[in-house]
Amino acid sequence: MENFGLYLVITNPTVGYAECARAAVKAGVKIIQLRMKHVSREEIIEEARKLREITRGTDTAFIVNDDPEIAALVEADGVHVGQGDMSPSEVRRMYPSLKIVGLSTHNLEQVKASLSEPIDYIGVGPVYATPTKDIPDPTLGPDTAAEMIRSSKVPAVAIGGLDLETVKPVLEKGAKNFAVVRAVCKSTDPYGEIVKLKSLLK
Repeated sequence: MENFGLYLVITNPTVGYAECARAAVKAGVKIIQLRMKHVSREEIIEEARKLREITRGTDTAFIVNDDPEIAALVEADGVHVGQGDMSPSEVRRMYPSLKIVGLSTHNLEQVKASLSEPIDYIGVGPVYATPTKDIPDPTLGPDTAAEMIRSSKVPAVAIGGLDLETVKPVLEKGAKNFAVVRAVCKSTDPYGEIVKLKSLLK
């Protein structure tokens, strides 16, 4: 898997999940992830099916957060798992239809452990404090995040509190990929925000 630049995690978007996904596809985002917390499984499946249809046949890969069963059910391109979820090797064994498997890492030890996992990319974070997690992991800061990114054998995605301003030092330290949540999801103009964020990668 090559570097892909901006990775959009869609959580509680102001304009709705489908509209936010359409904006991402229009702006040429390479990967979007559906992350819905504290809702029923049925609601996740319903939104996931919509996002699958919006991304089908486009250059935008569609990932479901945490749940490989839902990801496989809706024919997503892949799943993103955390340290406490099903292991990547187990995902590969049980859900062979999922082409992309991503893994969250929160410290250098977890990055080193990931080297032997059958994964396509890692998430590195949280770089800065973020309210999107119920029990947040300790923040890394740009220097530690950069060290973790350098230690990875697969593309690494910086995540956590990143927006137009806070991502700049992370990119300056060598990050090639970064994920945003609120910077796009809280906007009434997700397309405009995505274009601005992508311009930082030029």
